[in-house]
Amino acid sequence: MRTREAGEVFGPRMTLFADVLSVGLATSVACLPLVTAPAALSTACAVLRGAGQDRPVTAGRYFVLLRQRLRPGDLLAGAVALAGLLLLAADLALAGAGLPGAPLFAVIAAAIGACAAVVGLRACARPESLTDWRAAVRGAARDAVADAGGSGLVLLAVATAALCAWMLLPLAFLAPGPLALALTAVDVRRSAAVLLE
Repeated sequence: MRTREAGEVFGPRMTLFADVLSVGLATSVACLPLVTAPAALSTACAVLRGAGQDRPVTAGRYFVLLRQRLRPGDLLAGAVALAGLLLLAADLALAGAGLPGAPLFAVIAAAIGACAAVVGLRACARPESLTDWRAAVRGAARDAVADAGGSGLVLLAVATAALCAWMLLPLAFLAPGPLALALTAVDVRRSAAVLLE
């Protein structure tokens, strides 16, 4: 980590924070078609992972990487994620309609949705997601079970992003940046732990 140069107002940590926000805004724009959301979040994680390797963390680099990777597999991953989200919403709506056993069903559906979200988000943070979604999902599922603390951190990051977006709507457009940073940090933390074992 470099020190503050003469005349520099903010140190390197504040620069990274600003870069995270710009990548978050770029990710929000890229997620607007909805089926591009997994590819957009995965690209944000890849760009932020580059900060540890002295690569620039900019919205320009983000869009260059995103343009290179929007393949049919990325759009299929987005369609699967969107279908899962719609199915969960429909199940919870049916549970709220007062059907017999609805409270228990709602709890089970929410637990399944949370587990699927953790695996999906952890898959976005894995480097394999840039080329092979199946390998990324398999690795994320293993990590979600083996690293329960990391999975809890992912859920906390999602809850924090949702709370920030709920409290102040303009923050919803910046939330993907800190969320991607949190996902990347959890994946880097897990990778480092595996190397130490």
